Amino acid sequence: MDAFYIILTASLFSISCGLLGSFLILRKMAMVGDAISHAVLPGIVIAFLMTGTRDSFDMIVGAAMLGVFTTFLIEFFHKRARLQTDAAIGVTFTWLFALGIILISLYAGQVDLDQECVLYGEIAYVPLDLWITQTGLIMGPKAIYVALFILLVNIGFLMIGYRNLYMTTFDPAFAASIGISVSLWNYLLMGAVSMTTVAAFDSVGAILVVALFVVPPATAYLLSHQLKTMMWLTVGFSIFISIVGYYLAVAIDGSIAGAIVTIAGILFAVVFLFAPGQGIFRSKTKQTQDATIEPNLFERENLT
Repeated sequence: MDAFYIILTASLFSISCGLLGSFLILRKMAMVGDAISHAVLPGIVIAFLMTGTRDSFDMIVGAAMLGVFTTFLIEFFHKRARLQTDAAIGVTFTWLFALGIILISLYAGQVDLDQECVLYGEIAYVPLDLWITQTGLIMGPKAIYVALFILLVNIGFLMIGYRNLYMTTFDPAFAASIGISVSLWNYLLMGAVSMTTVAAFDSVGAILVVALFVVPPATAYLLSHQLKTMMWLTVGFSIFISIVGYYLAVAIDGSIAGAIVTIAGILFAVVFLFAPGQGIFRSKTKQTQDATIEPNLFERENLT
């Protein structure tokens, strides 16, 4: 059962990250996930100092608030200081991450809350952290319930906000002209990214989370022309890399997280080389095709 628990947890978190990552890829904001994964550290510490507990819900709320604040700072520096987006991201997340480390050293030095714990969560320990009721009933690993809850929240968010996220991703000027707040939906998306990132900290670590936000949707991007197709492919790739990555780690007696990312990288390389639309070794008859995802005008008309 341990293998099942680990694979299920990895798959649930991978799908959550991949679905949100699809929009990050299309918005050319892929590395914002990396920035947020580091920048939310002060939010985690502040939530702990205010509540005195490492309860996952408190941590998620604190991280989500810092994630939105991080997005605000990036936009502020980009627009007001006229910094390039990558420079604004670099300034923001390094400053906030350093602030989080200082807060830990000053106020939480005697608590099991440190930057290494946040960054290098180990998914192999998932079967050991069980949810046991007051009556002594063992419900299974806590991480599975957290991952399932986060996935359901993200699916609900994407279903409710699909129209607005679609519009603000492909044509923000058009979205603004019909009354959709581009900034609001950008902040909501970043809040979801923050929530997902911190929920996965204890189970898989932020390093793996960053890869899950980027690699599966980037792979799907090379094979699809429509957003919904890209998202379905991302779900399939997320499950595939979780299963194969786990058994690779078992075979080589290595890190599960490292093996999952390795399989994700290999899958991306294969698709990059042989994708029908824009793979390097695609057939000559396909060379004129453009695999870039573009807004479907018929769908856009229906969304409006």
